[in-house]
Parts: sequence; C-alpha cells; structure tokens
Amino acid sequence: MTYCCGILVQGGLVMIADTRTNAGLDNVSTFRKLHVWTEPGERIMALASSGNLSLSQTVRSTLTEGVENPDTGEIETLMNAPTMFQAAQRIGRTIRRINGTEGAALNAAEVEYDVAFLFGGQIKGERLRLFMIYPAGNFIECTTDTPYLQIGEHKYGKPVLDRAISFKTDVYDALKIGLISMDSTMRSNLGVGLPIDLLVVQRDACNSELNYRIEPGEPYFQDLRERWSGALRAAHIAIPRPPYVNQS
Repeated sequence: MTYCCGILVQGGLVMIADTRTNAGLDNVSTFRKLHVWTEPGERIMALASSGNLSLSQTVRSTLTEGVENPDTGEIETLMNAPTMFQAAQRIGRTIRRINGTEGAALNAAEVEYDVAFLFGGQIKGERLRLFMIYPAGNFIECTTDTPYLQIGEHKYGKPVLDRAISFKTDVYDALKIGLISMDSTMRSNLGVGLPIDLLVVQRDACNSELNYRIEPGEPYFQDLRERWSGALRAAHIAIPRPPYVNQS
C-alpha cells in the first residue's frame, strides 16, 4: 500500500510520498517512491508512484534511459521532452508499452500489476503543472478549483486536504497540511509508513527548494502528529453535545 499526494498552489508545488511496501504481513520493505530529475534553472520533474513496485521501477528506468520514437528516431526521455504535457504523454505510452509486454505473464501468475503516478514540475518558459497518470496511461491535470491530486490509499487523507487547501494557500502551509494528511493516513492504515519523502518547488524556480526525507523519530513530524491529535480532541470537546433525546 502507498500514499502519495501532490499539491499545486499559487506559490509552488509540494509532493509527498511514503516509502513502505509489503508483499504480505511478514515482508515489509522500504523503497523510495518519489524521484526527481532536475536541470537547475531549466527544468525540474518529479514522479511519485503507487502500485506494483517492479512495474513502477521499470517505467521509471525506461523514462530515464529513453525509448526510440519510430517516426523520428529520437531517443525520448523525460529530460528531453519539450513540454510537461508531452512528458506526461511519454509516461502514459511507457505504461501501455510495459503492460503490453508484461501483462500476459503477470495475468498468468495472478499478479496485480496496476500502477499510477503523480507527475509534477516545470520547464523554463512553461507554467508549473501537476498530473495524475492512471494505470491505462491516460491522465488528468490539477486545476485551481481542486489544487491537489492523490494516489494510493487516499481516502483517509482526503478530508484534511478538502477542508484546508485552496489555490491561494502558502506553499509551506500546503506542506504542513500535506503532512497532516499523511499522518491521518498512517494512523488508519499500517500499509503506509515512514520514512516520508517530500519535495517543495517554488513557481518559476525550475529547481527544488526542499528535497527532504523524514525519518522515524524526526522531531518536527512527531510534534506535528501530537499537536494535530491534541487539536482534534480539543475541537470535539469544544463542540456542544447533540441536543437530541429519545422521543419515544
């Protein structure tokens, strides 16, 4: 299980991903799911993944090494894509290509092989963008009306984002809210856990301002978790009890 979220606000982009993977209750491992490609000042691209680990690694490696375009002969990678939209298309084509070559064998072995990605970043001269790419290779783009996207175990963290995030939210407030969303997910699903990788990109910088891993016991995140739990307890205590009585 996985939880990744991307938040695109006026000031920049935040991406957060856990690192826990499991193939059964007794086979839990740590793998990075948030990967960053950058040419400082020119472009930055980040890819967060959920689903089958072997396929997500294959997609990422293929996008790094490149695939020859049969029409142009060009070796297409993420880093030579002319636009973020075309880079998202390359990710989708790569997913479909790998599904085509590996799908039959995985079906025969009764292995689930869905993968999904969050893809965000900026190319110089373009706007900062965030996409969610589905297992079929199609994708949607984040908008100012709903300035966040999620993949993986998203239901526990979504209410926090729904209530607190708007396009005008400060980028570091967005990071804080994203971490609360991650904590809410970790509280309710043991398949999501530390370490947590996070990325902050300021709009038009084309570089990462923060690329950081939160390890178990990290003081700020531990304090955030305790403060959020305390704030929820205080909030429900402050709300009057329901006035309903048994009318029978």
